[in-house]
Amino acid sequence: MKLARRTKGGAEIPTSSMSDIAFLLLLFFMVTTVFSTEEGLNIILPKAEATQRIRLRRNTTNVWIDREGRVSIDDKLIPDVESFGNKLLQKLADYPDLVVLLRVDKNARYGQIIDLIEKMKEVKALKLTFATQYEEL
Repeated sequence: MKLARRTKGGAEIPTSSMSDIAFLLLLFFMVTTVFSTEEGLNIILPKAEATQRIRLRRNTTNVWIDREGRVSIDDKLIPDVESFGNKLLQKLADYPDLVVLLRVDKNARYGQIIDLIEKMKEVKALKLTFATQYEEL
């Protein structure tokens, strides 16, 4: 009696539930992601009659000063002028041609602004730009 030879089936990966797994992974990462909850400083920029737009580049950093005198560098609060200088030194190590965009509330103390500019001179962060709002006449 002759027996029929069995043929082995090929190895197959079931793909019917692949889209379910992709959506579950997407949902998992969306639920477990932590978003930044820090509030930025509330400032009112002074108005300017003429201004020039600066293209944001990799080598820029934003310095915010609000009317209460709080200073923030790239959304991180800075407690004092020395910490401000240290943070700028770290940034200058990464980007030697760093451009500082100074965004100051129009009701901020000028003495504090001068102190920060003097600290920038000490650490050799010499490229500085003041941000304003354009006022149409």
